[in-house]
Amino acid sequence: MSDNAQADSHAIHELDTLVRHLADELAAFRRRALTAESRLKEVESHDGGVVALDLSARVTQLEEENEKLRTRLDEAAARTKQMLDRVRFLRQQAQTGG
Repeated sequence: MSDNAQADSHAIHELDTLVRHLADELAAFRRRALTAESRLKEVESHDGGVVALDLSARVTQLEEENEKLRTRLDEAAARTKQMLDRVRFLRQQAQTGG
């Protein structure tokens, strides 16, 4: 073999080795990317479920609080009406000299 043929053979062998290493690295990156995508989907689905449950629980809590506030408001309106009726009665008594 001539020196040029040996140099070409060496260069081809070196290039072949580099291409194999590059292919191995690419395969490793692909595996890592697929694993990361899988984990991300799992986390998103889990967090989405947790967020939805948290929101649902929060909505229920707010609805209960809203009902309690409506009850308190109704009771306050009834007491206010009673007080207003008493004030009117006292005013009528005062006007009639009673």
